[in-house]
Amino acid sequence: MKLTQRDLAALAKVSTPTVSRFEQAAKDVQLSSALAILDVLGMTDRRTLTFKDKEYSYDIGTGVAFWGQDGAERVPCQIAREALDDHFSDGGRLRPRAAFEKHRDAIEALARRKYLRAQLESDGSVVIRTNEIV
Repeated sequence: MKLTQRDLAALAKVSTPTVSRFEQAAKDVQLSSALAILDVLGMTDRRTLTFKDKEYSYDIGTGVAFWGQDGAERVPCQIAREALDDHFSDGGRLRPRAAFEKHRDAIEALARRKYLRAQLESDGSVVIRTNEIV
């Protein structure tokens, strides 16, 4: 980026010696300083996926569709029926809707992980399939 240590320090609002220690991989650089430097360099990822919308829909053939939120962007998410049956039905005792409701936190965590790893469908949605759950 053709920045001097002084320029980078000013942009990151840290001291020039802090930038120098960061470049030398010193162990005494505070995390907040390291993140400020990385942020100026465009090397931080601010994406997140939350699940405030508790509405969902169920289709017997495809599974459960629900919504995630990354800032102002709504992200469509789905867990395949087969994944619900294979991994969340409590040995076949729960039907798909009940399995989703009981294990929603774990399912949302799987969707979040796929989203943050950029494992998205071509339309930008997150789909959890049975072979992806370990």
